[in-house]
Formats: sequence, C-alpha cells, structure tokens
Amino acid sequence: MNNDILSHLPYKSSFLFVDNITAIDDDGVTGNYTLKPDAFFYEDHFVGNPVTPGVIITEIMAQIGLVVLGIHLMISGQHEEGVLMGQDSFPLLTSTNIDFFKMVLPGEKVVVTSKKQYFRFGKLKCAVEMLNEANQVVAKGIFSGIIKSAVKR
Repeated sequence: MNNDILSHLPYKSSFLFVDNITAIDDDGVTGNYTLKPDAFFYEDHFVGNPVTPGVIITEIMAQIGLVVLGIHLMISGQHEEGVLMGQDSFPLLTSTNIDFFKMVLPGEKVVVTSKKQYFRFGKLKCAVEMLNEANQVVAKGIFSGIIKSAVKR
C-alpha cells in the first residue's frame, strides 16, 4: 500500500522529500526523509555553513504529513460524496502555522508524524511534527490542504 501511495506523489526527484512511510492509517502517518548533502538549496544557504531552509522543512512536513495522508484517505475511500481522488487529483497545501525549534543540517534524517484533525468537504487538517535523529522536536504545526484537480476546465 505504501508504495502505491508514493507512486501518486506529484513530485520529481529533486523536489521529492519522502524516503519511507513507516506507518499509515486513516488517523495519521509517520514517514522519514534524509536530507541529501548535495541538495540544490545548500549551495547558497548559507555559504560555508549550510542549513536547511525553513521552507524546505515546511515542504518535507507537508509532503509526508498532509499529501501522503490525503492520498491515502482518498484512495482508501475515506472521502466525502462528490470529492473523488482521480488520476488528475492531488492534495494541495492551503495553510500552515509552524513553529521551528532546531536547525536541520545536510545529511540529517528527519521523522515526520501527522495526526488528522479532520477531513471533510475535500479539506484535510493535520497536526504535524518533525523530529531529528536525536528524537528532538525540530518543528511542529498545523497544516491544511484541499484536493485539487490538475485538469483545467
């Protein structure tokens, strides 16, 4: 099932921030990602002292905590009537409220856990937390998203 979900992710390799899904059910998901030391965003952030940008931390949390869970809910049939996961659909981040507590350095592995707060009318809201390898909270917050169709009408 997890490989099926990963095959639905709408990202290419340079912007795919999910390595593994270790647990998933209708109430949440846990997954991980190891930051590649040669990733494009470390070259200039910061020169001589690379640190993962907050926007990348946010994206990792969104991909694992919102998009993966949203895809799971849609393909497992946990959807509202009239809101369907089609071949051209994907969860889209609409809002975040995140607090950052620690830096993430190149090569670090992070674990993201998400707990569903609600899923109705095609909108998913989750409490998402990222931990580093020392099991310390890196960031946590609330993420919301909707199911969007890629087909232009």
